Amino acid sequence: MKTKPNPRTLLAFTHDIVAAALAWCLAYWLRFNLDIPEIYWDSMWRSLVWVMPAQALIFRAFGLYRGIWRYASLPDLRRILLAIAAATVVTPLILYMLRMEDTPRSVLLLDPLLLAFMMGGSRLAYRAWKEHRLYGLLQQRGQPVLVLGAGDTAANLVRELSHSKTWHVVGLLDDDPEKQGRLLHGIKVHGPLDDLAKWSKATGATHAIIAMPGVHPTVRRRAAELCNAARVDVLTVPAFEDLVNGRVTVSEIRKVEVDDLLGRDKVILDNHGLQDLIGGNTIMVSGAGGSIGSELCRQIARFEPRLMVLFELNEFALYRIEQECRERFPDIPLICAIGDVKNASRVNELMRRHAPVMVFHAAAYKHVPLMENENAWEAVRNNILGTYTLARAAQEHGVKKLVMISTDKAVNPTNVMGASKRLAEMVCQGLQHEGGTAFIIVRFGNVLGSTGSVIPKFHEQIAKGGPITVTHPDIIRYFMSIPEATQLVLQAGLMGHGGEIFVLDMGEPVKIADLARDMIRLSGFTEDDIRIVYTGLRPGEKLFEELLADGENTLPTPHPKLRIAKARSVDQQWLGRFLTWLKQEPPPDELDLKQDLSEWVPEYKWQRQPGIIPRRRGGA
Repeated sequence: MKTKPNPRTLLAFTHDIVAAALAWCLAYWLRFNLDIPEIYWDSMWRSLVWVMPAQALIFRAFGLYRGIWRYASLPDLRRILLAIAAATVVTPLILYMLRMEDTPRSVLLLDPLLLAFMMGGSRLAYRAWKEHRLYGLLQQRGQPVLVLGAGDTAANLVRELSHSKTWHVVGLLDDDPEKQGRLLHGIKVHGPLDDLAKWSKATGATHAIIAMPGVHPTVRRRAAELCNAARVDVLTVPAFEDLVNGRVTVSEIRKVEVDDLLGRDKVILDNHGLQDLIGGNTIMVSGAGGSIGSELCRQIARFEPRLMVLFELNEFALYRIEQECRERFPDIPLICAIGDVKNASRVNELMRRHAPVMVFHAAAYKHVPLMENENAWEAVRNNILGTYTLARAAQEHGVKKLVMISTDKAVNPTNVMGASKRLAEMVCQGLQHEGGTAFIIVRFGNVLGSTGSVIPKFHEQIAKGGPITVTHPDIIRYFMSIPEATQLVLQAGLMGHGGEIFVLDMGEPVKIADLARDMIRLSGFTEDDIRIVYTGLRPGEKLFEELLADGENTLPTPHPKLRIAKARSVDQQWLGRFLTWLKQEPPPDELDLKQDLSEWVPEYKWQRQPGIIPRRRGGA
């Protein structure tokens, strides 16, 4: 179907033909000091008849009419210069072939210069006029905002916000002395970040945008603190990797989140290796509706598996991840299976029908206080028996690899949840044998925003006006984002050969009290507005978590964020005795259970909780 010619394209083409004619005549005029001799008038008109259509054909051949003048930019100018350069070569050849050798050589030099000025200048002048007409008045209506940073990201942000109806950039701040006092797209870099309070008052800015996605988190933290001290609402641009990958644009500013301040280096994945491992294969995820399990599904889907089997006990959680996957990854077949990892017949049925090549085991009870007393035996059965059931089924049905998600609380555990996860690790180690399913264990600490983590809880408490409850002023935890943790789980699954315990580089530990203060500041409050109340350590909780147990050491891996813990080995005899104990009736009470656990995990140190009265074994 033939498309009708665009009138704007025809107008632009006509403009350039006229410009070519004017440039040729002006070149003659300038060559002869504004007084063309009569003998050269005839030469000018005769040559113009051939030069003008030749240049018009060259302009079309170089695609000068695909762009829009209102958005004229450097690529457009580059195409114009290339077209003119081609015309500069072709024009003398045409004149020579037509024996028009009386054309002055200086005309051949002046013509391309004048033509470039006319064609490029008119486009840029039109863009400047159009933008002033469209946005000149809007700048006065947008909210005044300061931009923190004066690098490439800030430059792009200032340019894009010049079109915004919401924001009007009134200045930039940067700690680099060489940038201070200079202009960035017409906006002045006033001074260092420490002058934020001064310039927010001077300019009337009530918001500041942190435009430094690649800097160290401590710089972003300092910027956020300065904004809070100046009573300025703080925003930020998207993460650096999102900008580089083109998933978002720099103008998509948002509120600063806690993970912006904690910050982590980008995870580098072996994408080719993961594509070979996952692409075209059936992958099963247990606990697929949880925070870690659902993110594993998202990350796995990127590598285009043949089929994903999502196994989950919670109906609503499974429904949510099913709806998301069907929307975001419509081409990837899904099996959404309700079931309990302790149910051997259900697990075996799924593996027999779908034959997964790889299983990621994220199903677990992990909330420390809830699992400590009344639910202790359920935590033990779910976390250990569930792991054993899944692992044995994997062996029987020829699964290539099973990756178990463990926790830093398995190291020198002080709670039932940690002890149960350490025993689950040991079960996997005991089942490992050469030539069979490779059991790979991955330990990491807290993830931001996961189910049961402090972040959602603090958000709720701030929304209610406080107070924020923290168990102890000195309690510290390791944190990483859910996407980072799951990406490293995938990488460990690729690297593991069986029996290893991978430990993730969790970075520097964070004081929970400092985390609470950051969230108060980011919400626009101070500690006078939202109090922090210390409630005391909860049952089974300790002040700090460890990633390696006493007597263990680590070995490096090719990945900088993964190390291998050298834990004590587990033999088949131990595994047999332990499984016999696990399948018995539950101990009479929690104290008996904890005593038994300390015999199976010698490093497990538990404390008697007040108010719990032990019953005698076998008693009523």
